[in-house]
Amino acid sequence: MSSLHDIAEDYLRMRRALGYKLNISGWHLEKFVSYLEQIGATTVTIENAVAWATSAGTDPSYWAQRLSIARQFARHLQTIDPTCEVPPAQLLPYRAPRAIPYLYEPEEIAALMDAAGELEPPLLAANYQTLIGLLAVSGMRLGEAIHLDRGDVDVRHRLLRVIDSKFGKSREIVLHDTTMHALSEYGRLRDRRFPQPRCEAFLVSLRGTRLNMNAVHDMFARLVQVAGLKPRSPRCRPRPHDLRHAFAVRTLLEWYRDGVDVQARLPLLSTYMGHVNPASTFYYLTAAPELLQLVANRLDSNMEGLALARRSPQRSSRFSLTGSCARSV
Repeated sequence: MSSLHDIAEDYLRMRRALGYKLNISGWHLEKFVSYLEQIGATTVTIENAVAWATSAGTDPSYWAQRLSIARQFARHLQTIDPTCEVPPAQLLPYRAPRAIPYLYEPEEIAALMDAAGELEPPLLAANYQTLIGLLAVSGMRLGEAIHLDRGDVDVRHRLLRVIDSKFGKSREIVLHDTTMHALSEYGRLRDRRFPQPRCEAFLVSLRGTRLNMNAVHDMFARLVQVAGLKPRSPRCRPRPHDLRHAFAVRTLLEWYRDGVDVQARLPLLSTYMGHVNPASTFYYLTAAPELLQLVANRLDSNMEGLALARRSPQRSSRFSLTGSCARSV
């Protein structure tokens, strides 16, 4: 049989072909396989998987994450090696509480951008003003913005091309003229600083390289403090990803207030944001009490119409053509 390293590479190759990135998981799996070979193991057992998972750090959530990676690999390995043991799901159980989205108010986004504008040198300020503004008006993921290349910004057609994002999906994001103007201004400043580009990244560091995710998170935390933003609860703290949540909720609120058929438009928002399916977008319905109230009001109105239609046979057929069910088609 092939070595564990060969099997692990085949496993990662197969899953990545299905659209999974597995950057962190792949790194952990390589460490796990190296550990198995170091102790002379030729397969996965419950004992050696747990021993490896708990051999680093003291955080139960970190142990659970490592054991989950070993468990998924063991399931694959068991199909070609019957002696392989799959760690039970109840071992090292841990479920981290889901963060509550911090829904930024417009003035809070403005405060973040003002704080970014005070950074020195000017390119550093422009980096974070552009990044925060772009996330706020596009609903992009932070990683998608960082991985934008210069050729992905199409000023002529006012759109961005997001290539090979989460689950291997690509899409185009149409932007407003003012956003494209801001991106063009940033590009001119960047090109004056680096007339000979060191990389193809649209957003670059002070060294001319692509922005680093960890560095962005650290800087964002600093800007949150300068802007005076406070956590709303221990689970509701300002994060870059919450700009995406705020965009989605703001869009849904505007649709409900305008009285449009949100159910019919939801697939459009899902596609725009790069979700696998509209079900993923429904998560945002729970993010804001105001949004939930609007949904409830719309549901009450539809239920009243349905009850009225049932009481009136002559109106029943008309309702089936013009009511909410017909609009959802």
